[in-house]
Amino acid sequence: MHKMTIIIILSIVLLLGINMTRGYANTTLETPEYELIRKDGQFEIRQYKPMIVAGTIVQTGYKKATYTGFRRIANYIFGGNEKTLEIAMTAPVISNSPVDVESAYEVIFIMPSAYTLDDLLEPNNSNVELSQRDLGRVASIVFGGWATETRAEYFHNRLMEWLGDQQLNPDGKYMVAQYNSPWMLPPFRKNEILVRIK
Repeated sequence: MHKMTIIIILSIVLLLGINMTRGYANTTLETPEYELIRKDGQFEIRQYKPMIVAGTIVQTGYKKATYTGFRRIANYIFGGNEKTLEIAMTAPVISNSPVDVESAYEVIFIMPSAYTLDDLLEPNNSNVELSQRDLGRVASIVFGGWATETRAEYFHNRLMEWLGDQQLNPDGKYMVAQYNSPWMLPPFRKNEILVRIK
């Protein structure tokens, strides 16, 4: 019995170690460039540079939409394109906030900065489209744990209240940005709610 307990404990430690290693690898991914204009605790105002994105529209609930959208675009960057070439993964994966959505979510991956729109290969899946985005000036709030629908709504509302206090106006829909792989444990996860501001 004592031997079995030790084996179980070692197995759990090994699995946690593997998950943390896989999760940590995700923290070294390229992220979009921006200039930090202002910081106020969890809140920031940033100026983003233009970026190329691969995006898809999914007409379902938040959890399933983020999962389906992720799989579609991951398939594209892992070889689901006209030359079956792989494109490096970046972070974050961005979707609409559930507070703003009536029936369809947009999910996007930011493409590596080394690419232009002309350099990128056409996706095999017609539901995945490439485009240039210019987020411009953005307000954000950072939070940990899982970006569940309930937590996304909570932090969406906190950012909205902060903008009101600062007399700043949102310009478009709020977004949920998730930075970590599914293997990163909740205490080490990073998420944000983002919104363009006027």
